[in-house]
Amino acid sequence: QVQLVESGGGLIQPGGSLRLSCTASGAISSIVTMAWYRQVPGKQREFVAQIIWRGGNTYYSDSVKGRFTISRDNAKSTVYLQSNALKPEDTAVYFCNGQIRPSYDRMVASDYWGQGTQVTVSS
Repeated sequence: QVQLVESGGGLIQPGGSLRLSCTASGAISSIVTMAWYRQVPGKQREFVAQIIWRGGNTYYSDSVKGRFTISRDNAKSTVYLQSNALKPEDTAVYFCNGQIRPSYDRMVASDYWGQGTQVTVSS
């Protein structure tokens, strides 16, 4: 089974730094895309950023563009999300998403999700 595990969340002051990590493991043939989403209680999960694994093209939501950076480490099958300009409205549970081709069905990419990591931006 493919698994995604996030880390790096916590309590951060406004203007502080964030660096989330998400590592994919398990029966992986290849990674197509990885992305970050976030969710506030009572609201729908929203897209934050995405990186296309092959080539490294990145995409951002308007709310984080210019403040967040998504990157990858291919050798580690890890995606990162970082910011040095956090705002209180960035408070949410952040989820890692992967479009991954599993080894047991390498022709089809499926969505996988991490367990989520809480990011709280507050003074």
